[in-house]
Amino acid sequence: MTNNSATLKIDTPENVSFDYDVAGIGSRFLAALIDTLAIFFLQIVILGTLLWLVLRSTSTDSLFSSNAGYWFLGIVTLLSFIFFWGYYIFFEIMWNGQTLGKRWIGLRVIRLDGTPVTVTEVIIRNLVRMIDLLPTAYGVGVVTMFINENSRRLGDLAAGTLVVYDRPVKELTDGRSMRETELMSLFTYTEVPEGFPVERLTEQDIDLIEEFLLRRYQLPNREQLAAYILISFYTRFDMSPDVKLSGTPDNALVAIYKAAKKHNDKEGRL
Repeated sequence: MTNNSATLKIDTPENVSFDYDVAGIGSRFLAALIDTLAIFFLQIVILGTLLWLVLRSTSTDSLFSSNAGYWFLGIVTLLSFIFFWGYYIFFEIMWNGQTLGKRWIGLRVIRLDGTPVTVTEVIIRNLVRMIDLLPTAYGVGVVTMFINENSRRLGDLAAGTLVVYDRPVKELTDGRSMRETELMSLFTYTEVPEGFPVERLTEQDIDLIEEFLLRRYQLPNREQLAAYILISFYTRFDMSPDVKLSGTPDNALVAIYKAAKKHNDKEGRL
């Protein structure tokens, strides 16, 4: 894996590489501002509803002149804490590294190897947010992002994550001379590519396809990555990219995977 101040380049074991544009402080600030406004709005709605329900059962004077007032303030404080920490954790888990602000600006949190974040990383990066906020308004976090070449705050450093622009990969290369555009312009795929030597796939090849298929709906660039997995196979098997294919790259891998498993099962029974 190599990177510079604006781009994260990830090389896979299959000699496939893809780039991510790293999000800068400005775009992350806008996303954080939107998230802060969203949290504030949600708190106003929920706490306003709670206050209305409490006032229906007691008067304003008795609320703030009795233990009920202390209980109410305690609940408000607890809910504010839950909203602030739970908001980021909930949305980044549910939306695979995005919050309302990040989705609006077009950002996403990923792991350093380019794979989607897990629950563990989401929790770690958001618990460390408490330090990033010090002394106020993300003071420590902003300083850390200025120092770090990939604009990572302390939470990102602790969790092994970074924030990138959620766009198609800027460049995909496999390091070989292939007519890649012909493989990238696939249409609806229903069968194994004509002449594809399923029997030449190794267990590692099948495991690679299986791992991709298990995670493809979590990958923002799954079509590009699937296409270049196909390219690596075509290059290794000395196949011509002129073969007429019908389908999307990941559906092609589905067909190849099924055919390979069927072939291996048949060979095992012989």
